[in-house]
Amino acid sequence: MPVLRARQIIVTAAERRRLKKLAHSHTAPHQQVIRVRIVLDAAHGYSNARIALRQHVHLDTVRRWRDRYADQGLDGLKDRPRSGRPPRFTPVQRAEVTALACQLPAETGVPLSRWSSTDLAAEAVGRSITDTISASTVRRILAADVLKPWQHASWVFIRDPDFAAKAARVLDLYQRIWDGQPLTGNEYVISSDEKTSIQARCRCHPTLPPGSARTMRINHEYDRGGSLAYLAAYDVHHARVIGHCAATTGIVPFMTLVEKVMTTEPYASAKRVFWVVDNGSSHRGKAAGDRLTARFPNAVMVHTPVHASWLNQIEIFFFPSCSARSSHPTTSPALTRSKTG
Repeated sequence: MPVLRARQIIVTAAERRRLKKLAHSHTAPHQQVIRVRIVLDAAHGYSNARIALRQHVHLDTVRRWRDRYADQGLDGLKDRPRSGRPPRFTPVQRAEVTALACQLPAETGVPLSRWSSTDLAAEAVGRSITDTISASTVRRILAADVLKPWQHASWVFIRDPDFAAKAARVLDLYQRIWDGQPLTGNEYVISSDEKTSIQARCRCHPTLPPGSARTMRINHEYDRGGSLAYLAAYDVHHARVIGHCAATTGIVPFMTLVEKVMTTEPYASAKRVFWVVDNGSSHRGKAAGDRLTARFPNAVMVHTPVHASWLNQIEIFFFPSCSARSSHPTTSPALTRSKTG
């Protein structure tokens, strides 16, 4: 009976460098690392039995990867395609779930403002699309689609005919330039805006600080105090924020914020303080600029272009919550996408 001989492995210098790099990799899959080490041991002249002891694997495992490398090289160390478990849901069922996600709940008679994955799974069973389906399966079906018609992103067209000129003035101020001249050290740039509908909530019991053997304890219950508006003024070049809370937005709350800023140093004695604002009702148009200058002669109001409030640097300060405020609901919260402007 013929004796089976181990396949001889011969590697070039370049192949050896590549194999050694993989053999000592901390990010490559562990199985691939073991296979590469088997090949390196085989190239070193070790027997299959010796390699199995060195790498703590079965003898058949050594034979398999040694033979595959001898036949196919490095590609032979990859896993071969597997058929996997047969799909539970037919292409038609998957398409029907996607079509359901594209419909608004109100169109189907469901008393919901938008779908969740759990709601879609229940509706698919209720419509006899399938006998049973989980919310996670619905999410996977929707995520696998290249086209996602149930999503939408809102946008707004910038219609300001003087966009370029107005944007250039604002961007120049961020570079400390006004009318082509650099600003002096006694001139400041303030970005200001309002954030509305912030819930005012007070805990029913005080928060207990952490102790030596106790974490911080925060009471779950709270009282609602209505909603407030937060007005903020951001010193662009000194990274300083001055805020003011009010019951609503408007001319009076905005001028209160201006008063708070312009009566403190260094702004009170500054040569000029430029206020970059959007075109909201609190500070819209030439009248707002005249009102500001009449109260504080060293203040200059500069408007961003219409529908381009994103040029205002205060949005960077507001951004973590602005994205939630400006987003629009989609019919699939599992795959929500929105843009702010």
